[in-house]
Amino acid sequence: MLTVGSVVLGVSDVRRAAAFWGEALGYVPREEIEDDWVVLVPAAGHGVQVALGRSVTPVQERPRVHLDLYAGDAADQAAEVERLVGLGARRVAWDLAADDADFLVLADPEGNRFCVIDTGRH
Repeated sequence: MLTVGSVVLGVSDVRRAAAFWGEALGYVPREEIEDDWVVLVPAAGHGVQVALGRSVTPVQERPRVHLDLYAGDAADQAAEVERLVGLGARRVAWDLAADDADFLVLADPEGNRFCVIDTGRH
């Protein structure tokens, strides 16, 4: 049986992306960061790795694949969004979201979109 081992994001600046995602997720580099590649792993143990590879492909405004980051409830979601914005993320207006959507769309410093989900509604 297969399992998800790593999610790979294309980025233009691997070191900048590693700094953001490391702080955002509490991850650390598995090995020394290279100019074109790094694999980040959970500092606290097991979990899905996030690999960052240098890419010249432009960021997609409506990516076909993105990360969903789970928050415990609406207050946790709001606090995490503020923390991520403080780390360099930015809010993204998402016209496809319903008024009562359980997610907020952000972009990392590279422009890659991701969502912060209020899982308290499920």
